[in-house]
Amino acid sequence: MSTDVIAGVGLKDRARKSRWPARMDLAQSLTGLALGLFMWGHMFFVSTILVSKDAMWIVTKMFEGYFVFGRAYPILVSAVVAIVLALFISHAFLAMRKFPANYRQYRMFIGHKNLMRHGDTTLWWWQFVTGFLLFFLGSAHLYQMLMHPEAIGPVTSSLRVWNGWWPLYLVLLFCVEIHGGIGLYRLAVKWGWFLGDNPDQNRKRLTTIKWSLTAFFLILGLLTLAAYLKIGYELRGTNPEPYVPAWLRTPPQAEPPFWWPSWVKEAPR
Repeated sequence: MSTDVIAGVGLKDRARKSRWPARMDLAQSLTGLALGLFMWGHMFFVSTILVSKDAMWIVTKMFEGYFVFGRAYPILVSAVVAIVLALFISHAFLAMRKFPANYRQYRMFIGHKNLMRHGDTTLWWWQFVTGFLLFFLGSAHLYQMLMHPEAIGPVTSSLRVWNGWWPLYLVLLFCVEIHGGIGLYRLAVKWGWFLGDNPDQNRKRLTTIKWSLTAFFLILGLLTLAAYLKIGYELRGTNPEPYVPAWLRTPPQAEPPFWWPSWVKEAPR
């Protein structure tokens, strides 16, 4: 083997040089950023059950186009889920490039992690573990939403959680929040976002912000899951109709809120 090649001389002129690794790394960062921001938005949307059944119903129907078309189209939810699923699969494919490819590489990484005891290296390890679990748990959740968008609502979602899905959602909650929080933190460090003129100090601040956000969303997620379980428990053994706000029932049992669109006068079909 040439010593020039070992020293790195002339590597830039080699025919096999490619920019695709850099492009794939950028694509991984962009898909991860999109999924991380979506994760936070999704948590706020589903947590509206903590406000009221009406609040969660309104958010659900908003995504179904109810306030634009005057009736609900669950297929719009499926379209959004399909986009998220495509991003999810793309991100997983791109991230797999950096996973240990065999047992030898795995042992080398573990030895490296244990020797260095570096915080960010340990964070990457937890991101790897949660990412592996998410590939299965997240796929199951997204597929269910894709195929049954009409089953999203304060009553139907609560019954689904109660009737056997809560263990998956519980593990999924921890995996998503840990994986996403670490991922967004590592993106900020990798691309130099928010580091300013004092990278070391700002990096510590980013770490504090990361764990604070992770704790916040975990607590919010656990409270939300508990709310769905409570409603599901109260409805156990029944076959209730999909939830409809009191002002849209027949006959109406309440006046609509002051902000309710005047052109929406009947329950979604």
